[in-house]
Amino acid sequence: MEQPHTPTDPKPSNSFLRYGNFALQLFGGMALAGWLGYKLDQYLGFGFPVFLLSFVLIVFTGMLYTMYKKLKND
Repeated sequence: MEQPHTPTDPKPSNSFLRYGNFALQLFGGMALAGWLGYKLDQYLGFGFPVFLLSFVLIVFTGMLYTMYKKLKND
């Protein structure tokens, strides 16, 4: 006798992977922007970290906008 067909468990949500990947991109991008800004400030001899702060803020703002667009589409 055949066993009745039981529906398989639905595929688990991959939101953890998606948002984890986004967090890695955010922190990686900010780290890279911070490092580049720091090196540029050193090279140009600025006493105040102008490029470090501006690069990190630009990357952070861009990533927040990207996250907003992704969440709006979902």
